Amino acid sequence: MIGELPEGWARPPLAEIAEINPRHPKRLDDSMPVSFAPMAAVSESKAEFQFLEERRLGKVRQGFTHFAEGDVLFAKITPCMENGKGAVATGLRNGLGCGTTELIVIRLLAGIDPHYVYRFLAQPSVRREAKEHFTGTAGQERVPTSFIEELEVPLAPISEQRRIAAKLEMLLEKVDACQNRLANIPELLKRFRQSVLAAACSGRLTADWREETKTAVDSNGPDEAPDGYPPLPSTWRWASLEAVCKEIVDCPHSTPKWTASGHFCVRTTNFKPGILDLSEVRYVSNATFRQRIERLHPQPGDILYSREGGILGIACIIPPGVELCLGQRMMLLRTGPEFTGALLMHWLNSPLTLRRVQQLTGGTASPHLNVRDIKDFPTPVPPFAEQHEIVRRLEALLALADQIEARLEKAQAQVDKLTPSLFAKAFSGELVPIEAELARQEHRDYEPASVLLERLQRERNGGRSATKEEHGVSKTKLRGTQQRTRMASAGPRGLVRKGLARKPPQTAR
Repeated sequence: MIGELPEGWARPPLAEIAEINPRHPKRLDDSMPVSFAPMAAVSESKAEFQFLEERRLGKVRQGFTHFAEGDVLFAKITPCMENGKGAVATGLRNGLGCGTTELIVIRLLAGIDPHYVYRFLAQPSVRREAKEHFTGTAGQERVPTSFIEELEVPLAPISEQRRIAAKLEMLLEKVDACQNRLANIPELLKRFRQSVLAAACSGRLTADWREETKTAVDSNGPDEAPDGYPPLPSTWRWASLEAVCKEIVDCPHSTPKWTASGHFCVRTTNFKPGILDLSEVRYVSNATFRQRIERLHPQPGDILYSREGGILGIACIIPPGVELCLGQRMMLLRTGPEFTGALLMHWLNSPLTLRRVQQLTGGTASPHLNVRDIKDFPTPVPPFAEQHEIVRRLEALLALADQIEARLEKAQAQVDKLTPSLFAKAFSGELVPIEAELARQEHRDYEPASVLLERLQRERNGGRSATKEEHGVSKTKLRGTQQRTRMASAGPRGLVRKGLARKPPQTAR
C-alpha cells in the first residue's frame, strides 16, 4: 500500500480524517422514523443502498450500527467483506440510519469526499489486505476496527478527490456494462447451438441443398412423426436407434480398479456434448482393460453415450488415435454402413432427444436411462449424401460458436483486468490531472492535503494544536505519517503558501 505520492497528496490513517463508529446523539426522539439497512441492502459494487427500510429510532437504537447521511460503510464480516460490500449512506430518512452490526462506519471530516474513500476501500487490494487481518472463528471472521483506523489513505486535495471519484464512477459503470454484455453471450451461444442442432435434425438446415440437388421425393410420402417430434422432409424417414446401429453395448457394471498407468478407461466426466475431453484421464491395468473390452472393443468413430448419473444424455465420439475401454454409466454405439456416426451423435445431443431423456427420467431420485428405452429412441434418417452435407454444415456452425467462445474468454480476461488497473491509476494520481499541476497551469494557489490535514486537526481540537494521542494512532506511527505528508505535499516554493491557501467548500453530507 506504500508508494511515492503525487505532489500535494498525503497519506494519513483513516482515524486522522474520520470518526470511526460514531453513535447517534442520546437526545433524539425515539419516535423519529429513520432508515434501516440490513446487510442485504448493501451492494457489492455500488455506493448506493439496494433498498432501505423505515423504522422508529427507539426500535433500532440499541443493538444496531448507527450511521448518518454521507457516512462511508464497510462490511467487516466474511464473506461480505471479500465480496466488496460497502456504501455511502445517502437518502436516509431524517438523515439518520441504523443497520446490521457487521458494518464499520466511517464519518469523514469536512474536506474529505466520501465517494473517494468508498472507492479506495472497494479496491480488491484493500480487501485482500483486510482479509489478512481477520480475527474470529471460521465462518465468523471479521475485520477489526483497528485495521480501518490505521489504514493509510492516499489523500489528494479535495477538488482532485472529487474528480477522481467522478471519473472512477463513469469508467467503472462502463466496465460493469461491458461485463454484463459479455456475461450474456454464453447463453446466446448455448441457444445458437441448440437451434443449429434442431435445424439440422429436422431438415431445415439443408432445405436449400435438397432444392439445388433436386433430391427425388419418396413416392410413399414422409413417415408419420412420432408423438412430440416434428414432421420430416419427404425424402427422410423415421427409424429406431437400434435400426441404424449395428452394435449397441452397455458398459460393464463393475467399478474398475484404477492404476497409476496403463490403458485409458473413459469416465462420464470426460463427456462434453460432441467432445471427448481427455484433459484428465484415469488408467486401468492390462488385465482389466482386456476384461472390459470383451463384449466390444471401442474404435475411433464409435459413439459414447452417458445413460446414468449427473452427466446424463450426453453423446461424444471417440477421436482418431485413441484406444480406451468403458468405465461406468455409459453405452457404446456403432452405426451401420448407411448412417453417419457423427450425425447420430449430434441427434443424441439435440434438444428433441434431450427432451425425450427428460420425459423418461423426470422426477426420479437417481436419474438413469434403460438400455431398451435408448434403443427405441426415434431417429430421423436422411439420404446418405444429405447426411454428409448436414454434418459438414453443422460442424462448421458449431466450430464458429467455439471460436466465438474462445474470443469471449480472452475478452473477459482483459475486462477483468480493467477494474484493478483503474483503481491503481486513480490512487496513484494517474487517472485525472493532479491539482498541483492544474494550479501551476492556471497560475493560482491550491490547498495541498497536508494543509487540509493541519486545518482539520485545528478544527477538531477547537482551534488548538492536536496532540499525537488525540489522533487515535501511536506517536511513532503518526510521526511517520506526518513526515510522509510533508514530503509528499512539498512543491515549488511560493506556489502554495500555507497562510494563503483557500478553504475548500465542505463535502455535502
